[in-house]
Amino acid sequence: MSLTTRTSLSISTGLLTLILGLMQAVMPLSIDLYLPGLPTIARDLSVSSGAAQATLAVFLIGVALGQITYGPLTDKYGRKPPLLAGLTIFVLGGVLCALAPSITVLIAGRFLQALGASASAVITAAVVRDLWSGKALADRLSILMLIMGVAPILAPSLGGLILTHVGWHGLFWLLALFGVLMLVTVTMLPETSSAQERADTRLRDAATNYLALLRNTPFMLYVLAGACMAGVLFAYLTGSSFMYIGTLGVSPGLFAVLFGVNAAGLILASQVNRALLRRFELYAVVRAAVLAAVVMAALLLAVVTSGQISVWTLTPVLFLLLASIGFIFPNLAALAFGNVRERMGSASALQGTTQSAIGATAGGLVSGLSDGTVLPVAGIISLFAVLSAVFLLAARRAQPKD
Repeated sequence: MSLTTRTSLSISTGLLTLILGLMQAVMPLSIDLYLPGLPTIARDLSVSSGAAQATLAVFLIGVALGQITYGPLTDKYGRKPPLLAGLTIFVLGGVLCALAPSITVLIAGRFLQALGASASAVITAAVVRDLWSGKALADRLSILMLIMGVAPILAPSLGGLILTHVGWHGLFWLLALFGVLMLVTVTMLPETSSAQERADTRLRDAATNYLALLRNTPFMLYVLAGACMAGVLFAYLTGSSFMYIGTLGVSPGLFAVLFGVNAAGLILASQVNRALLRRFELYAVVRAAVLAAVVMAALLLAVVTSGQISVWTLTPVLFLLLASIGFIFPNLAALAFGNVRERMGSASALQGTTQSAIGATAGGLVSGLSDGTVLPVAGIISLFAVLSAVFLLAARRAQPKD
């Protein structure tokens, strides 16, 4: 579906894609920028590493709750007004985090920040799905992953630099500033939702619309497959700084480099994915990538249990694991939304909420089971990789035959 079929061409497709990529980067930047500061936060606020890690789990819970709320709002009022409101909340949450004198206030600020970030996640996703579908959607999502993927490469290095000079409070001031810049930028976005659909949407029908989506078996199974892979990703994100810095004793600077290398695997894979889609079907690419993720997760578990863990054994496995995710996310999204015909805002919200909820669960398990070793992280990654494969197989069997 071309851009001009749904909205007047008041902005070039390239600039629109760039803005959407930056908007999608709000959430990963909110996560990755402060990861190098987690050990420092724990020390400065006199809390355990698990309590510091809980700020990430709480963020994911806030994102899940926020997305389920923004879905009906964006179907009813369009894409831009709820997005502007969410970004305002994001800025306020960032300021509260920057001023936090205790872990309780920091957690509250992260929750508020998450409620705002969820708007950028669900609404920009809805915009993309307003304009593209099928392989074109998967291709566009791969491009967005390239843009938004710069965040996990640069953010830890930038976070480490800020941490060294102005402390962890400065990390959240930077996020608040980024939110302000996005508030200004979003005014350039066109409205892509259908005026007729907005007129036909009633907020009191939100529960009914979500129930209909939950009954859409192929859609939900593909969503769950992607959500479990998000669990793999967030288990890694939650435990990465403690794996590298706490267990292996690497410096925050080296951690930023290793984290960026692993993130580069995801980004590069998302671009290779665009070439693969020209030759293979969506499901074939996803199936191979999920199988690769299961194999890499099992290899990670084997490395950890054998006691052979080091930077040199851990990083290649994590690189390949994240690379497999680069093939999975855009294609599973395209497969899921191929089973949806309307209420894209609500469908995007349900997908995002499910991913965030399972991601929060995985992150929470990493925090709760933290014992100073890498075993809980490896075990949780393996569990969610296997679950993703199970849901993918079930989704294929539930897919209506053409």
